[in-house]
Amino acid sequence: MSNLETRPAEQVCTAGAQGDGIELLTPRDVPLGGPRAMNVRRTIPQRARSLVGAWCFSDHYGPDEVSGTEGMQVPPHPHTGLQTVSWLFEGEILHRDSVGSLQTVRPGELNLMTAGVGISHSEESPADDRPPRLHGVQLWTALPGSALGIDPHFEHHADLPVARYDGAVVQVFVGRLAVAGQDLASPATTYTPLVGAQVDLEPGADVHLDVDPGHEHALLVDTGEVTFEGSAVPPSALGYVAPGRGRLAVRAGGTGARAVLIGGLPFAEDVIMWWNFMGRTHEDVARARDDWMALVAELDGGTTGYVDDAAGRRFGQVHGYAGGPLRAPVLPDLRLTPRTRPGQG
Repeated sequence: MSNLETRPAEQVCTAGAQGDGIELLTPRDVPLGGPRAMNVRRTIPQRARSLVGAWCFSDHYGPDEVSGTEGMQVPPHPHTGLQTVSWLFEGEILHRDSVGSLQTVRPGELNLMTAGVGISHSEESPADDRPPRLHGVQLWTALPGSALGIDPHFEHHADLPVARYDGAVVQVFVGRLAVAGQDLASPATTYTPLVGAQVDLEPGADVHLDVDPGHEHALLVDTGEVTFEGSAVPPSALGYVAPGRGRLAVRAGGTGARAVLIGGLPFAEDVIMWWNFMGRTHEDVARARDDWMALVAELDGGTTGYVDDAAGRRFGQVHGYAGGPLRAPVLPDLRLTPRTRPGQG
């Protein structure tokens, strides 16, 4: 899913301070959509820390019952300057986008969309024969300045590397990771050094992950009692560790556990995030919103749709999505100052 907040704040995302020990980031509940909003638990960005490597957005949702309901329904919306990473524990999501992709993602598979200069997409629960529950994470990575002007594209990877060792299962969906002497490398395209992996542990099991000591890392706990580098991380929270460690220890309590590890080289550039756009200045974001709204036409009955020549413009057109309006929140007219940077008053 993507950011459907109706009042998103424009935020500077910048590498945070690095200290010793575990920094615990607790989630905030965010309703996505209208009266039947789907609630997610968001751990980044926040004032304390807005980036982990290039990872700049983490929404954790479910398990939600979607049988007998419409399930997830995210109408077409735009993105710039980032990659979206869709990763499921349960259920299915159907992805459509303006470069012609039509792809269902299931647990253990990766949908990776690279926005570059601009793309639009929709996400929905399949209409027929879908699993009864939906549960997973939506992650974003910020593109470096050198990749902001690339053409948008989409990847689906169903065959991702897995290591099984002594009560632990580790599957790498982005980047690379070493587990018990096995080098696991995802085929997904990245633009900065990154890692993203699911870690499943049997009751009482632990695993040591060999990582790049120049990278920072964080562990998002989905289920179970988990200690990360000796510190407890509650479900839905994110435990952060600064660069300097070449091996990370994850241990499960008596009921087993599931978690997602993210990490990467500390991101060297400050970026502006607003709604589903990432740029380097407020003007970048304002221009992107104007370009998106230029595609939107008012239709009879108070609904919205595409203008006639939308397919040939920036962000293009998503074909086949059956319902929901095209929309964008109102962009505040502001200029960010250093006092609005994360972690400053």
